[in-house]
Amino acid sequence: MSTCAIVGITWGDEGKGRMVDLLSENYDIVCRYQGGNNAGHTVVNDYGELKLNLLPSGICRENVINVLGNGTVIDLEHLFNEVNRLRGMGIRIDSSNFRISNRAIVCMPYHREQDVYEEERLAGKKYGSTRRGIAPVYGDKYMKKAVQMCELLDEDYLRSHIADILEFKNLFISRVYNGKQYTVDEIMDWIKQYGYPFRDCICDTGELLLGASKEGKNIMFEAQLGALRDIDFGIYPYTSSSTPLSAYAPIGSGAPSLKLDRVVGVAKAYSTAVGEGPFICEWLDERADALRKAGNEFGAATGRPRRVGPIDLVATKYGVRLQGATEIGLTKLDVLSYMKEIDVCVGYEIDGKLCTSFPATPQLKNARPVFTTFPGWQCDISKITKYEDLPIEARKYIEYIEQYIECPIKYVSVGAARNEIIYR
Repeated sequence: MSTCAIVGITWGDEGKGRMVDLLSENYDIVCRYQGGNNAGHTVVNDYGELKLNLLPSGICRENVINVLGNGTVIDLEHLFNEVNRLRGMGIRIDSSNFRISNRAIVCMPYHREQDVYEEERLAGKKYGSTRRGIAPVYGDKYMKKAVQMCELLDEDYLRSHIADILEFKNLFISRVYNGKQYTVDEIMDWIKQYGYPFRDCICDTGELLLGASKEGKNIMFEAQLGALRDIDFGIYPYTSSSTPLSAYAPIGSGAPSLKLDRVVGVAKAYSTAVGEGPFICEWLDERADALRKAGNEFGAATGRPRRVGPIDLVATKYGVRLQGATEIGLTKLDVLSYMKEIDVCVGYEIDGKLCTSFPATPQLKNARPVFTTFPGWQCDISKITKYEDLPIEARKYIEYIEQYIECPIKYVSVGAARNEIIYR
């Protein structure tokens, strides 16, 4: 039995989905342990290109059980549509290979509305939310005004609980945002239409995972977003509302007593981010347009153009530390092949002083990147399968990153497809 977490090292969008899709061949269970349908995990395999928001990225593996743990938040309508879209592509999804924690929280229609209202209220000071209700639903979870998936199995209890919650929620939405109020029947009808089809999938995921571990089965944990979007250690308040750190994986899966054997941190060969907040290496000129076009850098969950720039090793090293990464998967190295020279951020200048440790958010407003430059390789590397066959310039680039972040780079992605990967 072995356990492994696949996690993001920086702002998210690093390519975790492709790593889960690749490595899940050796695992019996893949479990998403936090976040909701604000995730955008893209995988390319025999089914084509799939953009996954809620479903774990092991869903294409025939013999893998895919789990949404108690740390996730479930937009039932989105899940219903995502499952049907994949079923239409020939992917089997039923209670034999897809399970949902009975303690996971339901993301309601009013959470989505509240998310939009708040971003519009913030206007020029918005946080860059995906507007999918994630912050409001996690807020309600910790205010103890949320619905758990297990309640879908007891209609009388569910109706009574929703009535109690709406007394508070309608008052808040109407008085604060002048928004529309919901009736119990509206919410119940929504749950019945989109949630009841998944009642057979609801279970105690802790019992499932611990039972699997006793049987010697291998378990993979899949994170959403990256370390710099962590609610505690990220660029607060421009973060997600959950913790995508590997340490939370057993807790958010339902089996807190499980221990991690490996943590594969996923980092991109350059920097990208979706949403607001400090992004020290950001390019804002024609270089950004060229890099965004070369890497097709548009959010898988939102379609928004990603902010782009050179790799930020200060942020990357910090993410490696937060995640406790034992190894790194470096993605999209092939995208840099058009560059004659490649910048690398090796420090920040803050108030005239060189800083090589990632600071708290207020200090980042005065930070300026300090770069070193590497020669590019300017040739197609997408068909290369052996590390020694990479151009010397590409190998030097990889090895400098590895030395700086003090973590071995075990996988190098040279293309989007499952087999376009170099093992070191």
